[in-house]
Amino acid sequence: MASGNQLIIERILRDRAGIWDQIIGERDLPKLILRMLLTSAISLAAYGAVLGASNGWLQSLVSTVKLPLLFLATLAICLPTLYLFNLVFGARLSVLQACALIMVAITVTAVLTFAFAPISLFFLITARSYAFFKLLNVAILTLTALIGLRFLTSGMRALNNHVVVGSMLSNQVVVPAELPERELVSATVGGAADLAARPPNGDAPTARQNQNAAKAKAPQPAAGERPASMLLLYIWILLFGFVGTQLAWTLRPFFGSPGKPFELFRDIGGTFYGDILGTLGSLLG
Repeated sequence: MASGNQLIIERILRDRAGIWDQIIGERDLPKLILRMLLTSAISLAAYGAVLGASNGWLQSLVSTVKLPLLFLATLAICLPTLYLFNLVFGARLSVLQACALIMVAITVTAVLTFAFAPISLFFLITARSYAFFKLLNVAILTLTALIGLRFLTSGMRALNNHVVVGSMLSNQVVVPAELPERELVSATVGGAADLAARPPNGDAPTARQNQNAAKAKAPQPAAGERPASMLLLYIWILLFGFVGTQLAWTLRPFFGSPGKPFELFRDIGGTFYGDILGTLGSLLG
């Protein structure tokens, strides 16, 4: 049992199986999601302050709000797609389960990004190159996002394994033939089913009765439930990435060009990828 004082990121990194079990069982998911939401918002806000520091305190303050907004707005836009696509293809992933899985990925991304904040601040102070500072932070955000998304795929596989194992248990329960009858009853139904499975005439339950009772006890998936499609998840991850980068371009500036006046938002023009390539070209040239 995880301690109530344990940081949520520590629990995710040290007790990954426990997190997956909680999501599978849908136990206290609102509380879990809220803890991850707060951790992510604080971590991203701190990193956003470093990003905006390249253009003064006002840009730093605005980026403190913009960076958490970027991740959470991307989640809000893409979550319905993941949920509905899983329903269409037969998986029974609830909204809370889908949200919890994505929040695990965002939390890992946010905290790892926060861990890079001192490095980013160091290069901001020492390098004095806006182009290098921008590319460095884009690389940090890309790296941490990829690590976070690996947690998402790991969690989805854990849910799929649960569905597969549950389906196998519901279809067949192997009863060892060499066990004595009394031990057989105890092993299959915990002994409590002894009286329930015993016929009215007092005879001992048969092996078939023990098997049926054990099947009734075994965890079973919902009718018609199938594992979630991993291919669909990878497609969704690409969609999540495209939505996130386009939203980041819409909400810019996060850095703020040094020497230019403060702007809350800029006109939408060009693309995120074109700007990064242009910055890279100016740095190499």
